[in-house]
Parts: sequence; C-alpha cells; structure tokens
Amino acid sequence: MTTAAHPYFDHPRPFAFAHRGGTAGGLENTEHAFRRAVDLGYRYLETDVHATSDGRLVAFHDDTLDRVTDARGRIAELPWAEVSRARVAGREPVPLFEDLLRAFPAARWNVDVKAEGALRPLLRVLDEHDAWDRVCVGSFSEGRVARARGLAGARLATSLGTGGVLALRLRSWRLPARLRSGALAAQVPVRQAGVPVVDRAFVRCAHRIGLQVHVWTVNEAERMRALLDLGVDGIMTDHVELLREVLEDRGAWPS
Repeated sequence: MTTAAHPYFDHPRPFAFAHRGGTAGGLENTEHAFRRAVDLGYRYLETDVHATSDGRLVAFHDDTLDRVTDARGRIAELPWAEVSRARVAGREPVPLFEDLLRAFPAARWNVDVKAEGALRPLLRVLDEHDAWDRVCVGSFSEGRVARARGLAGARLATSLGTGGVLALRLRSWRLPARLRSGALAAQVPVRQAGVPVVDRAFVRCAHRIGLQVHVWTVNEAERMRALLDLGVDGIMTDHVELLREVLEDRGAWPS
C-alpha cells in the first residue's frame, strides 16, 4: 500500500469511512449519526458542505433542505438562522461543520465541497480551528479541488476530481493521460455509468504514483471483501456495523 505524505493519512489501513455518518435511521449528516459511528470505533467520517447565504458552513448533502428535513429551500439562499430551525427526519438539527470539529476532536473528515460558495468558508473554518491535519477535501469538480489546493497549499489534503479519476483510469489501461499534481487520493465508485473504475490495474496504477484509493459507497459485505482483496486503502459505507464486522473478521479493525 502507498503511504501519503500528509498527517491526515497517518493511521493504519484500510480506512473505514462512515459515509454521512452512516444511515442511522435516516439521520444522515447529523451529530447523532456521527456520534454513533464514533462510538462504534470509526475515526474517519465522510460529510458534505454547503454555505448559507450569510456564509455559515453546514454539513449537508443536498443543495436544498427539502429531501431530508421538515423545511424547504436552497441552503445558499437561506440565512443560518433559518437553516438552524430545520430538523433532519423531523428531529435532528442541521450541524455547522465547525461544531462537528469541536464535538469530535479525534475524528478525521473527508469533506465533499458541494458548491463553489462553500469553498472559502471551509478553508476559513479549517484555519480558525487549525484542522488542516484532520480534513481531506474532494469534489466532483476538478477546478474546485485545484482552487482549494491553490488557496491552502500543501497543508490541505485533497483527492482527485472527476477529470483526474478519468486520467488515472486511462493510465491504468496504459493510455496516455495527464494528471494534475497535488492530490493524494483517488476517491471513486466501483463503477461509473456502467464502466468499471476499480480493478487491480487501477489500484496498482494509483499506488505506483503515490495515490491512495478510497471507494464509495459500498454497502455489501461481498463487495467490501473483494475490494479489500484488491488492496484498496479505504472504503466508505452507509452500513457502519457491516464494514466493521468485515474488517474485524480480517483482523483489520483498528483497536
């Protein structure tokens, strides 16, 4: 396995990521869900961030409140005072990311920057809380990831955007492709649009150039085992108990 030169990755592998904290009865991206994962022994947590109209950074997947809360509206168009009144599944508040950093001081966070307006607020929060060693930033947008690295420098760990993953897949097929420098991980699905992404050639190619491979979102034990056999460095799951069981059976759950 590859060893990335950033404190974020200074932990025994494979990494177990609690995707949005785990399903936790529909309470995704809430302090309740993350606490449940941490109590199970998870040290890597995955979340998403958006910024409110007044610049507060919230841990939330969608760009609107509609799907998972009892409120409505686009987060970017609402002030924090209004977003703070929304309740996920009718019971849990939408958390500020800075509050999650305080609540779980030993946790490391994989953060998907869902909108351009959330980028600078995220970097500001990381700076204010000196949390650079605790966060890896990713996005589907290659440009957004590049801007994050440009603004923060080497103190920020980042993963490849969609274009970088495509270039890595092409390289694994021995086709010419240019990768931007700076990213430390490829965070990818098993398949994309019916095309396999993660196989042995992909993992080996990533490791040869110093990139870790983290796979999302894996919720079946058989697939978890197959990916671990390929040598992936991390798995993101909604089913946090199941991934723990799989890793325990392999003697790979961190004590």
